[in-house]
Amino acid sequence: MYKEYNISQLSLPIETEISFPESDIALIINKLVESIPQETFNQYYNHRGPSSYHPKMMLKIVLYSYTQSVFSGRKMEFLLKDSCRMMWLAQGQVPSYRTINRFRVNPHMIDFIQVLFVGLRAQLLEDKVITEDALYIDGTKIEANANKYTFQWLGSTKHFSKGVIEKSNAVYKQLISEKIIPEIKRESSDELTKEELNRIEMHLDDKNETLTSKIEASQSVEIRKTLRKQRSKVRKYKKAIKDFKDRKIKYDEQMEIYGDRKSYSKTDHDATFMRMKNDHMKNGQLKPGYNLQIATNNQFILAFGVYSNPGDTRTLPSFLKSIKELYGDIPEYIVADAGYGSEQNYTMILDEFEKTLLITYSMYLKEKKRKYKNNPFITANWKYNEIDDYYVCPNNKELHFKSYRKRRDGYGYQRDFKLYKCEDCVGCPLRNECMNYRTNPTTTKSLYKNPTWDYFKAFTNKQLSDPKTKGIYKKRKIDVESAFGNLKANLGFQRLSVRTQSKVECELGIALMAVNIRKLAR
Repeated sequence: MYKEYNISQLSLPIETEISFPESDIALIINKLVESIPQETFNQYYNHRGPSSYHPKMMLKIVLYSYTQSVFSGRKMEFLLKDSCRMMWLAQGQVPSYRTINRFRVNPHMIDFIQVLFVGLRAQLLEDKVITEDALYIDGTKIEANANKYTFQWLGSTKHFSKGVIEKSNAVYKQLISEKIIPEIKRESSDELTKEELNRIEMHLDDKNETLTSKIEASQSVEIRKTLRKQRSKVRKYKKAIKDFKDRKIKYDEQMEIYGDRKSYSKTDHDATFMRMKNDHMKNGQLKPGYNLQIATNNQFILAFGVYSNPGDTRTLPSFLKSIKELYGDIPEYIVADAGYGSEQNYTMILDEFEKTLLITYSMYLKEKKRKYKNNPFITANWKYNEIDDYYVCPNNKELHFKSYRKRRDGYGYQRDFKLYKCEDCVGCPLRNECMNYRTNPTTTKSLYKNPTWDYFKAFTNKQLSDPKTKGIYKKRKIDVESAFGNLKANLGFQRLSVRTQSKVECELGIALMAVNIRKLAR
């Protein structure tokens, strides 16, 4: 059972005449948490041991502390004895900092946070504070609670792993050639597996024991001396094989941790080294961190996601799916900057979600400049003959269609291209401006065109030329960027205090809800 907790009755020694203004943060938090259905708190119920603090009370004091820029469990415990609002929310109860810290990273905390976001959105829609037409998305990097110089790089692991494979194969061939061990059945001639290394080690153990027995049985000094030399060599090989096996196990574990990333921190395996704006070394030093994605409307944060990959492009599909799961649907307009502009994301929004995208691409602003439009050597400005399907270069040479090509990026997404080639570029006076001067003098100009990408670019330009959708896109900066300013500058939340992604999601959910509550109070 829970300890006695009744918010409607004050307990001594708190003064009964204490009252707060209607817009007070403590009252907003109390109303918000009390709106959570009771069944949500039942998963916290513990049937064994002494009675525990009520999750409602714990959630209220944690939320209030975060709104006051207090992120330390010890400082929260102090506020419970010092702040009249904290005393009122806790009804005089004083859980220890250890209890507070355990509560805010409890696996069930994410369920509370999701219910809070759903409830807050419903309230904001009812009060007509936000609209349902658009969702503004952006990301930022949050520094992880990990040591700065605990980096582990994928390139280094691959390099050393390759060295282990080469050396272990060489040692195995040497053992066979010297007839120290019998040849074993291998799965692949390229690499020795952990099981195969184990078998080699067992053969060497047997060989070592056999030589030891012969040494003990022999009475000849010369024979014993020769056998000891052989045993010494066997033990040397055994030590090398054991080292190869241990290192292989270590590198295999590291490769599992990497996943599709290129780095991780040794003190927080879920954190990836990313380039932060606040560079402590002033030399482009990377820091361990997480990629925080948020979706806003009227500067209120309606959803968030935490990711380990530093790029924003690949976070959008899973982020939109999580929003749809949370709210049942997503708004009509998906608004984001050029960091999210990719063929894969455009295809997903238009085909899978059937929504309108207002997302620019990397060259969007540059293509609007006069210098870009007037440059005759940019292939996007070349004349195109739709009937005969060919392009005309600045020297009036024709580039005709040759073949279809396919390309896959590092994550397996396939893009389709059309290849156009010029028949003759030899002796062209514009060759150096049109092509790389280092290329072979006999090389002809090749032009790759992606019809799908060209369609999406035209679609984006059309959408952002319409006054209505252009007006929605213009709100992006003041809508989503201000939320990050409220989080990092006004709230002062710039570094995480917990490790592993599940706990990070809980803490960031509390911090983002604190930002919403502060804005609601204003």
